Amino acid sequence: MTIKVVRGNPTPEELAAALAVVRARAAAATAAAPDESAPRPARPSWSDPSRIAAHRLPQPGPAAWSRTYWPG
Repeated sequence: MTIKVVRGNPTPEELAAALAVVRARAAAATAAAPDESAPRPARPSWSDPSRIAAHRLPQPGPAAWSRTYWPG
């Protein structure tokens, strides 16, 4: 990792503090990265879009707009 000061003249303490923040964020991002070998949890059926699309579409009429999301 290379850090270059483009503007200003930071003190060694300011530079050390900035570097500590960058390193801490990088470590947190690495720790929070999902493990690719771990199996993904199953998708709950209530959030499956095909559950809603599987029903027949509402027929046109005066109240059709209110039945567009909740078929029934």
